[in-house]
Amino acid sequence: PFPRLHFFITGFAPLTSRGCQQYRTVSVPELTQQMFDARNMMAACDPRHGRYLTVAAMFRGRMSMKEVDEQMLNVQNKNSAYFVEWIPNNVKIAVCDIPPRGLKMSGTFVGNSTSIQEIFKRISEQFSAMFRRKAFLHWYTGEGMDEMEFMEAESNMNDLVSEYQQYQDATVEDEVDDFEGDIEEEEEEEEY
Repeated sequence: PFPRLHFFITGFAPLTSRGCQQYRTVSVPELTQQMFDARNMMAACDPRHGRYLTVAAMFRGRMSMKEVDEQMLNVQNKNSAYFVEWIPNNVKIAVCDIPPRGLKMSGTFVGNSTSIQEIFKRISEQFSAMFRRKAFLHWYTGEGMDEMEFMEAESNMNDLVSEYQQYQDATVEDEVDDFEGDIEEEEEEEEY
């Protein structure tokens, strides 16, 4: 529903060294907990600083689908503040019986979280500092680019951050208010 917000955070569990794997058995609750842990994310942002719009979790190995469903529901209930409430059924789960090579079971996580804006803010700050000093700009203008293209790109980045922030702050009440406003507008149009 939000075509610009297509930047995902991926995670994997278990993340252990090869030497430790033989001494450690992993359970579905532990996999689930690790998948949502910021230390297991493959992006330099903390999902606790944002809210999940959608999540997909893929489990591999011999495990009970019932246990997976229970654990995922448990994570959602315990961390409900980190999931937007205005997108119903925003968590999808898949289970494949065949474990990955070298592991008994694993979990892969793909999440669309508003916390990704941390990365964009960092990039924007670094870009602004360099662009103010016109650092490396001559390499690009020498190849035919214009300074305005950089300013437009910066503006697009800031718009993206604002859009992520808008959906992070949105609540169900906002949606209801918008819906009621749309109905009132339609009724007024019908009267004329």
